[in-house]
Amino acid sequence: MIKVLVVDDHPVVRQGLRTFLDLQDDITVVGESADGESCVDEAERLRPDVILLDLRMPGADGVTALRGLRDNPARVLVVTSYTEPSAVLPAVRAGAAGYVYKDVDPPALAAAIRSVHAGHVLLHPEVARLLAEGEAHPGAAELTARERDVLAQVARGRSNREIARVLSLSEKTVKTHVSAILGKLGVQDRTQAALHAVRTGIVDVL
Repeated sequence: MIKVLVVDDHPVVRQGLRTFLDLQDDITVVGESADGESCVDEAERLRPDVILLDLRMPGADGVTALRGLRDNPARVLVVTSYTEPSAVLPAVRAGAAGYVYKDVDPPALAAAIRSVHAGHVLLHPEVARLLAEGEAHPGAAELTARERDVLAQVARGRSNREIARVLSLSEKTVKTHVSAILGKLGVQDRTQAALHAVRTGIVDVL
């Protein structure tokens, strides 16, 4: 069961999401929150697998909540109606594992939850475009051609074993490349590296 925490300041939205998600065989809503501050507290208490997070809320907003969730293992899927870069880019850079708009079809939302829970980075095509237009990380130029190949596979959500098979490398070699990539880009995990891959155009859309 994928445990979900729903965070939105509109009760009707929260209830609608809960009603739909509770119909899924593999998803259950374990809690709700109306603002960023209580979101962090509830995430610590309930230990959800995925957090559905709105960005614009009274008090502590979604980006503030994302920063407070850095040490929480939950994957955060932003679900919002705001598309402007001033809202999109800070959220993704703060650690969101996915970003979809509120007009997403319900089945697509359930699929998005499963995708980010599986470790993938999921971005709306428009969000990917905005990120690709952003500034490249200073470490990008230092990546070798092989490291770029590995990074592209990381961005597609593949494990080290899968990458080794696709690129005809040993799993140990892939692990060494991934470590080198994280060091050169100055990021801490595969999700941040994957976001860099989107931002710099190494992959188009995940």
